[in-house]
Amino acid sequence: MDKIIDREALVGELNQKFGNCVEIFEDNTNQSIKVKPDKIVEVMKELRDNPKYDFKVLMNLNSVDYPENFTVVYHLNSLTYLHKVTVKVELDKADPQVPSITSVWNAANVQEREAYDLMGIVFTGHPNLKRILLVDDFVGHPLRKDFKLQA
Repeated sequence: MDKIIDREALVGELNQKFGNCVEIFEDNTNQSIKVKPDKIVEVMKELRDNPKYDFKVLMNLNSVDYPENFTVVYHLNSLTYLHKVTVKVELDKADPQVPSITSVWNAANVQEREAYDLMGIVFTGHPNLKRILLVDDFVGHPLRKDFKLQA
């Protein structure tokens, strides 16, 4: 059975190390935190490399189109401690950019390309950010709520 991580302690330790860039994100899982986009790579490296957390596995990366922003959602697992954390990054809809975490987990490579292709989120520093599911000349991002399908 998975254990619930102490988010308050985790957020406190991350903020002490990186400045006030992390906060608890309230949802029904009790395992989500929110990170400022410019600190995502540093925080993810800490979550992976610190033996206290040991989040060695990026299970999933996806994106959500909310009315007020785009959110990139990262699901991390620790096989050592059997705990999980969900890391969320909120992005401005006018310029949805966040640094790539492919330097932390190579598994992010394809998943970031999918979010780029279907939602238009730009992962800066990605080694090969191009469409992965749609043809190169496809116009738009079909998972956005404002996408209009035309005949």
